[in-house]
Amino acid sequence: DKTVSLRKDLSEMHEWITQAEEEYLERDFEYKTPDELQKAVEELKRAKEEALQKEVKVKLITDSVNNFIAKAPPAAHEALKKELDVLITSYQQLCSRLNGKWKTLEEVWACWRELLSYLDAENKWLNEIERKLKVTENVQGGAEEISESLDSLERLMRHPEDNRNQIRELAQTLTDGGILDELINEKLEKFNTRWEDLQQEAVRRQKSLEQSIQSAQETDKALRLIQESLAVIDKQLTAYTADRVDAAQVPQEAQ
Repeated sequence: DKTVSLRKDLSEMHEWITQAEEEYLERDFEYKTPDELQKAVEELKRAKEEALQKEVKVKLITDSVNNFIAKAPPAAHEALKKELDVLITSYQQLCSRLNGKWKTLEEVWACWRELLSYLDAENKWLNEIERKLKVTENVQGGAEEISESLDSLERLMRHPEDNRNQIRELAQTLTDGGILDELINEKLEKFNTRWEDLQQEAVRRQKSLEQSIQSAQETDKALRLIQESLAVIDKQLTAYTADRVDAAQVPQEAQ
C-alpha cells in the first residue's frame, strides 16, 4: 500500500530529526578545555552538513507525497499533507538551529583564539620589560649614559592599554557563557599578577635611575669644580716655579 510506504518514510525522517535535535540541540554541553570546544565545533559542523545532505531525501518524500495526492482520493489527502507540512517545517527548523549553533560555537572558538593571541602579544611585551629591567639593574657611566637607559625604559613603558582592554573584554564574554571559565581565570590571574609586578618594578627602577642621574650630575659638578680649582692652583704653581719662588714664600694653600 502506497500510503503505508509514504507514512513509513515520513516517520523515519521524523525520527532522524528528533534524534538530531536530542543529540545536538537539547543536550547540555560543557566546554572546560579548548579540546572540548574545538571538538564541539567540528561535531556541529558535521551535523549541519549531514542535515543539509538530508535535503535530497526530504525532497524525494515531498515529491512522492505530492504525486500520490494528485492521484489519490481526496479522503487520503489531508492527513498526508499535514504530516508532510510538519516534516518540512521540522526539517527547516533543524537546519536553521544547527547552523545557528555551529556559527555561535565558531565565534566562541574564534574569540578564544583571539584571546590567546592578545595574551601572547602582551606577554612578549612583558618579556621585553623583564630584559630591560635586567639591563638597567646596574647601569655604569655618567649622567648621560644613565639618562639614556631611563629614556629607553620609559619608551618601553609607554605601551597602549588597548590589548589589555581586549583581553578583559574577550575573557568576560567567554566566562559569562561558562566557557573555559576555569582555564581563562587561571590564565588571567597569572597574566595580571605578572603585569602588576613588572609595572611596580619598572616604576621603582625609574625612580632609582632618576636618583642615579641626580647623583651623577652632582658628582660631575663637584669634579668640575675640583678641576677648575686645580687648574687655578696649577697656574699659580707654574708661575711660582718659573720665578724660582721658594715654597716658604708662597701662601699656605700653594705650599
